[in-house]
Amino acid sequence: MRGLPRFVIGAAKGGIRRLHPGETEGRLAERWFSRGRKAVYRASLSAVKGGSVRTVIAVLWLLIAASAPRAENEPAGQFDYYLLVLSWSPSWCRLEGDDRHAPECRQGAGLGFTLHGLWPQGESGWPSYCRTSERDPGRSQTAAMADIMGSAGLAWYQWKKHGRCSGLSAERYFALARQAYERINRPKLLRAIPHPVRIAPGVVEAAFLEANPQLSPDSVTVTCRGGLLQEVRICLDRSLQPRPCSASVARDCSAPAIALDPPR
Repeated sequence: MRGLPRFVIGAAKGGIRRLHPGETEGRLAERWFSRGRKAVYRASLSAVKGGSVRTVIAVLWLLIAASAPRAENEPAGQFDYYLLVLSWSPSWCRLEGDDRHAPECRQGAGLGFTLHGLWPQGESGWPSYCRTSERDPGRSQTAAMADIMGSAGLAWYQWKKHGRCSGLSAERYFALARQAYERINRPKLLRAIPHPVRIAPGVVEAAFLEANPQLSPDSVTVTCRGGLLQEVRICLDRSLQPRPCSASVARDCSAPAIALDPPR
């Protein structure tokens, strides 16, 4: 794969890494951020190289300006594209699910990448908890999503926070979310690991690109939390075709390596 060396070596391509004390003033800005936006990251590397404190301050303002606002209580249906969010279930279980005694975290559950949600997204922000005239889903509708989302509770929460913003009925929204999930091949290689491993975040991204030739590097981003693989996020247009992610979501895990637990 043409981009693989860049993915693996450039593990911080979506953000600015923290550096150890004693490094040059020209790279001081890198100590302030663990994540950032791809375009700003590329610009900031050249801007701060051999630069002054004034240059560093300018870079900080640039990063602050790139932050995307999140709108609440907006009218439904006003967005630009969808963000398909796939969660690595073993990581969620270790971070939260085990303490909740979540059924999807029991041994033998066998869950790998589950559907976290299908989020309406804007070019410079994202709506949430929108106003809609559509009825909320019934228990049978949310329960029907548990096979790919892990629980009916998550399905309800995702509808309340994100689904209402789609402008669709609950039935159509969940059907679209399932369709988006099923169109993406989850790499068998990652599900087949027999024991915990540590890998570069770019390896996860490269695996998705290999399993899904229709995707491009600018349509996929990998996130991490607590040193673990957290999510793979894929940007899709309204017809569920891959498209480049906007600056508001084009950020990757900046850790050089992350832990990947096998499915339970």
